[in-house]
Amino acid sequence: MRRLFLVVMFAAFAAPASAQAPSAMGTWLTASGKAQVRIEACATPAAGALCGFIAGLIEPRGPDGVVVAPEAATDFRNENPALRSRKILGMPLIWGFKKTSDPNAFEGGQIYNAENGKIYSANISLQPDGTLRLRGYVGSPMFGETQIWTRAK
Repeated sequence: MRRLFLVVMFAAFAAPASAQAPSAMGTWLTASGKAQVRIEACATPAAGALCGFIAGLIEPRGPDGVVVAPEAATDFRNENPALRSRKILGMPLIWGFKKTSDPNAFEGGQIYNAENGKIYSANISLQPDGTLRLRGYVGSPMFGETQIWTRAK
């Protein structure tokens, strides 16, 4: 009886660790290596299944091209003049994604490109090698650019 109890207890504690599936949730380093993006479930269903926010910046630059402290970096390239003074840290970067039949793929979302101040349509998928494939586009995914993001360490 004691042996059965130990086997059951071992199985109960071992199962959760091995049952964790890969996920697009987490913190990612962008392809440029200039930002870390935290991806999580959106706060409201209306915002989509996945949302992402700027969690870290690597050597951000100000309007004059001089490196600034990450907490001082602003969205000075935004097309909307009212948003040009907002802080980049914590800023929404991706939103509006819908789940697909593949649990590791999301489509129909939006991504903001802080390097040119524009918003693009986007799809995201977690790749078998653990990287995140993000395709930003205008009109059709055929007319876009793919980036590969890696998990931040």
